[in-house]
This record gives sequence, C-alpha cells and structure tokens, in this order.
Amino acid sequence: MSYDSDELTRVLGELAFDLQDHADVESTLRFIVDSAVRLVPGARWAGISMINGHTIEARVPSDPLVEHLDELQSTLNDGPCVEALSQHHTVLIDDMSSEQRWPRFAAAARTAGVASILSFQLFVRRNNFGALNLYAGEASIFREESHLIGSVLAQHASVAMAASTTDRQLHAAIDSRDLIGQAKGLLMQRNGVTGLHAFKMLLSVSQDQNMKLVEVARWLVETHEANALPPPDSSR
Repeated sequence: MSYDSDELTRVLGELAFDLQDHADVESTLRFIVDSAVRLVPGARWAGISMINGHTIEARVPSDPLVEHLDELQSTLNDGPCVEALSQHHTVLIDDMSSEQRWPRFAAAARTAGVASILSFQLFVRRNNFGALNLYAGEASIFREESHLIGSVLAQHASVAMAASTTDRQLHAAIDSRDLIGQAKGLLMQRNGVTGLHAFKMLLSVSQDQNMKLVEVARWLVETHEANALPPPDSSR
C-alpha cells in the first residue's frame, strides 16, 4: 500500500471525520487499532498497550498474537513497547532477525511470524497513557507514510485516553462530594448541628484516624445503611 500526497490528505481527513462517530473511549481505541491495520502501509496487526502496575496490559488487540507479545514483554520487562512506554519516543524494529537490543523478545516474535514492529508512545503533555504498536510480517516495510499515519493515529488515541481519564476523575469527584454531603446530612440530623459543624466533625475524625475525608464519609453512610430498618412491606 502506498499513497500519493492527495490520497494521504484524503485518508487523514476521512480518519478525523470518522473518529467523531465514536463517543466512548473503548470504541474509539478499537476504531484506531482497526484503522491502523487498514491504513498504515505494512501493518498487519496492531494493538494498544498500557502499564497496569508492573504488567503491560493489551487493550483492543487486533489479534491474539498482539496480546501474546505484550504478555511476553511483561514477563521479560523488556522490548520495544517497554521502551516506547518508558523512554517517551517512537521505537522501530526494522528487521527482527538482526535486532540486538531485545534478543529474547526478537526470537519469540520471529517464531510468531512478526518481522518488524513500530511503537508510538501515547501521551498528552506529561501524561503517559500507553503505546500504539504496529506489527508487520515483513522486514523493512515501515516507510515514511507508516510513521506519519501511525503518529496521527497515536495522537488521536492519546486524546481519547486523556479525555477518559478526565471523565473518570470528574465522576470520582462528584461521587466524593455526594458521599460527604450524605454524611453531613446524617450528622446534622443525628446531632442537631449545622452543616458547618457536621463538616468539622468529619474533618476531625479524618485527622484523628489518618483517613481521607471521603473514606470517613463512606464509612458513616455505609454503617447507617447497614443498620437502617427495611422499608415497610407495602403489599400488606
């Protein structure tokens, strides 16, 4: 597959337009991985890798082979994906048969039928979200167009994952605020105090017990719900 300049402009424009149809992060990442296999010259398989603790986790792999190679790099703690994730740059293995940086990984990848790999780090500003990995069955097949289209897909994946992180943080903040509000309400009713006094009571317990304020509030609400009387049976 090869593009002239007009075709490349059209492909990238259609890609940006089609991405608008995917509202949630999982479908967006799936579309990006599928697009990588379809559009990037040389790419036969693709996937997104994330660091989960000390493990590399495969997200939306296009083939079980991709998940296998991520698991292998987790076990070895070495490989092009690890490099892209930790060193914040694009990593290319042009020919797996002559790769010297990761010999154990290269040998296993060759056995699986992978001849070259192109890995892009996914990041927005200073936040590292993972890596977009493209795999080929032929050596020396990733050209300038592959790097260009792959980098555009990686940027879209980075933005999608950043938006998802922000969304989770927002929901967590709303949940925390609601829990603290419920706990304040319980203390106000139980002790006949003002909202400010109830908040100070929560804060005092938080400091005395070395617990986060939201955890104190959660404990109070859960204890109340566990001891609350069941609602009357309206069927009688």
